[in-house]
Formats: sequence, C-alpha cells, structure tokens
Amino acid sequence: MPTLSIRNVKLNVEAIVLVADLVGTVVFAVEGALSAMRGGLDLLGVMVISFVAALGGGVIRDLLIGDTPPNAIRDWRYPALTFATGVVAFIFHSAAQQFPIGLVTVLDAAGLALFAVAGVEKALLFRIRPFVAMLMGTVTGVGGGAIRDVLLARVPVVLHSDIYATAAFAGAFTVVAARRAGLPPGLAALAGGMACFVLRVLAVSYGWHLPKASLG
Repeated sequence: MPTLSIRNVKLNVEAIVLVADLVGTVVFAVEGALSAMRGGLDLLGVMVISFVAALGGGVIRDLLIGDTPPNAIRDWRYPALTFATGVVAFIFHSAAQQFPIGLVTVLDAAGLALFAVAGVEKALLFRIRPFVAMLMGTVTGVGGGAIRDVLLARVPVVLHSDIYATAAFAGAFTVVAARRAGLPPGLAALAGGMACFVLRVLAVSYGWHLPKASLG
C-alpha cells in the first residue's frame, strides 16, 4: 500500500509538471513571437524566438538537474507547440500586436507562474534539495525570457523589471512550503502558481521593485 501511494503521488506530480509546462510553453511562445515581430524579425526569426522564449528556461533546468536530453528536445510536443504558436501569431500578426498591454502583462505573469511551478515540482521529483529546487523553479520561469532578450539585443527583463524573478522564486518557495506542510501536490502547485501570479501582477500595477543602488 505505501508503495502504491508513493507511485500515485509521483504520477500526480508528473501530470502537474506536464500540464504546467505545456500551457506555459504556449503562453511564452506567444509572448516570444510578439517580441520578435516588434523587433522586425521574419517568420524564421519569429519561430526561433518563440522556441527560445518558451523552452530556454526548461532546457537550462533539465541540464542542471541531470535530465538529459532535455524534455524540450526529447518530447516532440514542446517544439511542435512553439513552432505552431509562432506561425499562428505571425499569420495573425495584426490582431496579435493589438493585444492590450494589460493582457500581455497577465499572460506573462501566468506563464511565469506556470513555469515556476513546473520547475520546482520537477526538481523535487528528481530529489533536488528544496532551496536549489526553488532556484530551478526561478530559472525555469525567467531563463527563456533572458535568452530571448539577449538575442533581441536588449537588457534582459529579469535584470530590471519590477519583481520578476522574485515573483518566480516566491511561487517556488510557496510550493515547497505547502508540500512541507502536507498539502497534496496539486494544491501546493496551485498555491505556488497563485502566489507568483498575484505578486507579479501587483508589482506591475503598483510599481513595486527591489532596492537599487543610487550612484552619483
């Protein structure tokens, strides 16, 4: 019976990671495509940036925790989703580029939350220590966006945006804390995702940011 229970928990966590990863992939692929089109890239460029923005963080995470080859390469659904999303966004570029800023912010916060949860849950599944697992959740959330910004020749959002990586870390921390408190993996993931999402949206709405050095 205990063995069966552990197996059920593992399957539950794997399902959470897969769903969060796939939904987050679509969200960040859309955002990546929008960034590429605003940067004047052609169709190939849009597809490449969509792929990098959506899967870069997950690839870094998988390499760091020893899950090789990375899931984004091993599982055909990931590249298929990013390329298809990039193509659809390119075809309907007029409508896509008219998305309100508020909607883009919400999509970005949702993608960040999904990836932070997926990252920390997968790291815990690989028996990574809790604090490092939180870092893996953060890397999953912000890694793709950082690579995207470098390719588009701009300062990565994670380095100057109001409460971005911090929100991802807060969400990952909430997942670990909830799991330690005995919550089921699904509820822990929901709590972590909501913590990250709400913190990020509030930070954008009210201009919250971490202290910065004032140099004369």
